[in-house]
Amino acid sequence: QIDPKDYTFSGLKDETVGRLPGKVAGQQFVIQDCENCSIYIFDHSATITVDDCVNCQIFLGPIKGSVFFRDCKDCKCIVACQQFRTRDCRKLEVFLCCATQPIIESSTGMKFGCFQYYYPELALQFKDAGLSIFNNIWSNIHDFTPVSGENNWGLLPENAVVQDYVPLPSSEELKAVRISTDATRSIIPITRGQRQKSSDESCLAVFFAGDYTTANARKLIDEMTGKGFQLVQTKEVSMKAEDAHRVFQQCASEFIPLLEKGPVVALEFDGDGAVEGCQSTINDVFSGTKIFVSESKASASQDVDNFYNFADMQMGM
Repeated sequence: QIDPKDYTFSGLKDETVGRLPGKVAGQQFVIQDCENCSIYIFDHSATITVDDCVNCQIFLGPIKGSVFFRDCKDCKCIVACQQFRTRDCRKLEVFLCCATQPIIESSTGMKFGCFQYYYPELALQFKDAGLSIFNNIWSNIHDFTPVSGENNWGLLPENAVVQDYVPLPSSEELKAVRISTDATRSIIPITRGQRQKSSDESCLAVFFAGDYTTANARKLIDEMTGKGFQLVQTKEVSMKAEDAHRVFQQCASEFIPLLEKGPVVALEFDGDGAVEGCQSTINDVFSGTKIFVSESKASASQDVDNFYNFADMQMGM
């Protein structure tokens, strides 16, 4: 028998509390009426509601469904979820991984950054929650109740450091979780999202399903960002033959047989020389692996548009 008390933090003040990996195991969780607390859910859950919390620091591991913040203010959060919503909130700062468009309603002073975090169990928790580390539209915020002439939300500074917002847990029990907030180790690739691009040259690279798809995609990200290019956005999505024609145009036929193995992972890079940089990296590092990569600077932005327009339709954006 499940005791709801095991899945609730309620009425706490000036406390550090949390749940270790394996302790929530896909259940719903409720956080309410907490003040000046540090709260860490180091596990995956079904849904989470956060109500009437003030001046709290909150880490929420992968949430299969939705997380809903209501009537919260002055909170700093790190959140990974399928759906993100706020209502009647003030001054929330959120490092977010969200598979669908985040929605704010009757909320002001909201700031968003890209989720970045690592501990050894996190990758499996993403899988258990049915979330892809590549589906993260953290900066594509929909404001349900915009006010003319005002902006209810913005982006956190690009150089924002996660643990300045949500420090590592201080309690002995939670120190057992082997956390790294080093951006290069983050389980989620750190993307620019809607931030201003530094260059008008972009490049699309698409990996096809196989045993090493995730590792290969991460490797290309490391190589490209190491050379100073920027990762704009990533996406994992299933494609059919007709989609391939739309996205890959005249090269479609060589990629269509690969689509049956599972979803593709697409990466968009930005920077002067991105196409050439990406092509040469792929030739050097991945010889023998079939990867779609933009052919020229001229075609690249069309490649990016074709792919992400298709992906947004797929995801029902």
